[in-house]
Amino acid sequence: MWKKHPKALPFLFFSEMWERFGYYLMIGIFTLYLKDAVDGFNMDEKESASLYGTFIALVFFTPFLGGLMADRYLGYRKSIIIGGLLMGIGYCCMGIHNETMLYFSMTMVIVGNGFFKPNISTLLGNIYSTPQYLHQKDEGYNIFYMGINIGAFVCNFFGAALYIMVGWGAAFAAAGVGMFIGVITFISGTKYYKDYDVRKPLQPGDMPLWQIIAMVIVPSFVFGIIGWFIKGTEGYIFDSNSTDAFIFACIPVLVFYATLFIKSNKAERPAMGAMLSIFAVVILFWAIFKQNGSALNTWASRYTDRQVSANTGNILEALKQTDKPVNTTYKIDSVTKLDNQFRKIKENGKEVKVLDYPSYFKNITADKKPKEGETIKAWLPSLSQSINPFWVIFFTPLVVAFFSWLRRKGKEPSTPTKIALGLLISALSVLVMIAAVKAGQNGAEKVSVWWLVGTYGVVTIGELFLSPMGLSLVSKLSPVRITSLMMGGWFLSTSIGNKLSGILASKWDEYDNKADYFELNFILLGAAALFLFILLKWLNKVMKEKGIN
Repeated sequence: MWKKHPKALPFLFFSEMWERFGYYLMIGIFTLYLKDAVDGFNMDEKESASLYGTFIALVFFTPFLGGLMADRYLGYRKSIIIGGLLMGIGYCCMGIHNETMLYFSMTMVIVGNGFFKPNISTLLGNIYSTPQYLHQKDEGYNIFYMGINIGAFVCNFFGAALYIMVGWGAAFAAAGVGMFIGVITFISGTKYYKDYDVRKPLQPGDMPLWQIIAMVIVPSFVFGIIGWFIKGTEGYIFDSNSTDAFIFACIPVLVFYATLFIKSNKAERPAMGAMLSIFAVVILFWAIFKQNGSALNTWASRYTDRQVSANTGNILEALKQTDKPVNTTYKIDSVTKLDNQFRKIKENGKEVKVLDYPSYFKNITADKKPKEGETIKAWLPSLSQSINPFWVIFFTPLVVAFFSWLRRKGKEPSTPTKIALGLLISALSVLVMIAAVKAGQNGAEKVSVWWLVGTYGVVTIGELFLSPMGLSLVSKLSPVRITSLMMGGWFLSTSIGNKLSGILASKWDEYDNKADYFELNFILLGAAALFLFILLKWLNKVMKEKGIN
């Protein structure tokens, strides 16, 4: 795989693999941690989904500034190292059970990702911009993307094992260790990409950093504060105070990118317009795709049959065969932890954990519910987060080979066409979940995990057509002087989509018929695909005028 590619690729591949190991380990257990009433923060579905959406939105919001700092001042290598170290610290601190420490850790991850994410992608693009490797740029990004998902696949098994055996703190610490390994891997390959780490000085018409801070960053903070305190009919305008703050904070940044387009010269404007159009459309892809850590995690937790085996034991001492709350002391088994809702009571002067209702058994028929003294073993819902990266690892070589075959025949579709097809295929994946709802009679019965495997399989093909191609598109079309800044724009669209995913997921409990929830997702993705297909002729014309595919 490596022989025909630059020697820098494996170092960037494994650096990103370890970085994603840490990130996806953390994000896979994040909402479960927030909802844990004993060792977490006892949040309900709406609170946890809203905070999750805001968090992952901000994680992809900061690449805007991190890309700019790298372009103008720090360079890519320094930015990547700084970002990796900050994220590693954030992951390690997240397991400290304290609300202030939780928000400190989230801030470290948010800022660190801003420095790391856009710049490692831009550095890879620079390496593939040489005449020797230019024709392999899409393929290089596909291979790089596979590295991301190897880390994302493996991490959840480590996270589940460490959480079960030790606790949340150990799982988050493993994420931090993975990130530090990624930084060491990146530093070890310095000689292969130091020549491509070129800062881009200000060009005529460019805004200096102080001006961007004054006109974009400071207004974003001000708008965010205004959004937080503006009161609607329910105390907020949209979904929550954090959602209002995020949406308002985005306004100055969106105005900034619109200004970049308006002030671009005649030669740059078509390419800038093409990129911004695609940025806008793929917001809806991320809004649906990033529900893997919220709505689909909830589906895995509540509606998927996760039972592994049953034998006599003491994990549930007196579970009655009824749908009514069970007042029984819950003894935590060192091997198995089920997702339950708890409360604490005083018993003989001592505080004990009490199981209010074992939520896993809510939609299991009475004859299948465990008897007194039975131990129920079930895999943790966070393990479902490894299904998507498994499919990425499986499909990437096939997708790369397929496009290489089309290239040899002169029939390879353009990068915008691949993105449009990716949106369409992703929309089809939602139909699998609609069928899953029908199979489970709208949650009345648990369904097989194969429904999740199926929906992730389809959406992964769409993802491979879209996500790495978006990175490649920015690298191809962006004016050299603002490549990292435009890469930040790609991640800004991801950020907005991520927040929208949290808003959608926070409405989960409001849908009595879960099929309606997934039908809304299908309509959103289908509309995005249709819009991009309408733009395709113009987008392909822009690509052709730039002399690229």
